[in-house]
Amino acid sequence: MIKAVIFDLDGTLLDTIEDITDSMNTALKADGFRTYTSTEMKMFVGSGVNVMVQRALAGANYTQDQFDSVKAAYMKEYAVKNAIKTKAYPGLVEAIDELRKLGIKTAVLSNKPQRDTSATVAHYFSLARFDLVYGQREGVPTKPDPTALLQMLKALGAAKEECLFVGDSDVDMKTAVNAGMKKIGVLWGFRNREVLVQNHADHIITDAREIVAIAKGKHPSH
Repeated sequence: MIKAVIFDLDGTLLDTIEDITDSMNTALKADGFRTYTSTEMKMFVGSGVNVMVQRALAGANYTQDQFDSVKAAYMKEYAVKNAIKTKAYPGLVEAIDELRKLGIKTAVLSNKPQRDTSATVAHYFSLARFDLVYGQREGVPTKPDPTALLQMLKALGAAKEECLFVGDSDVDMKTAVNAGMKKIGVLWGFRNREVLVQNHADHIITDAREIVAIAKGKHPSH
């Protein structure tokens, strides 16, 4: 029986890529670096802000001071731009509410910094819809390290076999594999079916209602 469903944030609950792209491009331009389209930026996100900045600066000749400057400028920009173009993917509010009506706990685990994770979840979903919301926190390794996910399971009082992890990326699938959990890959996010299959998604879905069906045990594997 499923007792908890844990969601990734970017590309899973929220289409955040336009606000991320705008914020990163402002930061890059300020230090004279090239900018990117939102399609290009999709491949940079998912592993935390440090990795995102590294990917954005790949191929450029930059110093540590410039890296720190771009990161700080991005964080400042995104703090005020995280709810301009971002939108929730269709059907997720309803799916989360249905899970909670069934007595299933819900949570969010993101590699986005804790401040930004809490702010965007609160704005688009309300923190009341989730039992726990974890972003990137000091001293806790980012996904795909399973540490934060295992901490979350303990706090939720659920065994790994009683929980589903829902995400859109290779990072999310690897996180669930490392934690020994069942995983749902969503096709509305920032990666494609091939990536999800290669990273051992147990289910691959195109509609948020399928999450509820899987939690009820009424959905076939892909």
